[in-house]
Amino acid sequence: MIGGAIAAFILVALVMGVFSQDGLSNSGAVLGFALFTLVLVLPLAGAGIFFMRKGGAEEAELADVRQERKLLSMVKTQGQVEISDAVFELNSTRDKVHEMLYALVGKGLFSGYINWDEGTLYSEQASQLKELTACRNCGGQLDLAGKGVIKCPFCGTEYFL
Repeated sequence: MIGGAIAAFILVALVMGVFSQDGLSNSGAVLGFALFTLVLVLPLAGAGIFFMRKGGAEEAELADVRQERKLLSMVKTQGQVEISDAVFELNSTRDKVHEMLYALVGKGLFSGYINWDEGTLYSEQASQLKELTACRNCGGQLDLAGKGVIKCPFCGTEYFL
């Protein structure tokens, strides 16, 4: 974008310099200005705008990845984390923490379970969770809720394999 602005400034200076010396007609000045603008200034400015937007989108995506990494680190190092503590630590919302947790499960980076009634997230090896047939919270029969997720229909505890 700066390159486009510099090119536009040089263009105006050249056209004004040649025009003031009576070496350029009105139609020639307009044609030169239009061609220079279309060929050099607009592509440079357009590329600058594109890269600024693309960089902003990548930065937002990177911020989400940092948050997910922080959540994963919290749970794995502590073994269990209160959801309210995770919300506070991540400066986020409960729904966003839930979304991050499902993203980590979908990527195969997290295994454990969450008890929504207690508001506690537990980290555990997937091999131990695969053998579960009854909920650890209420003893109810577990149902497969999705890829890598088992949910207790009675208490709402979710197990992430």
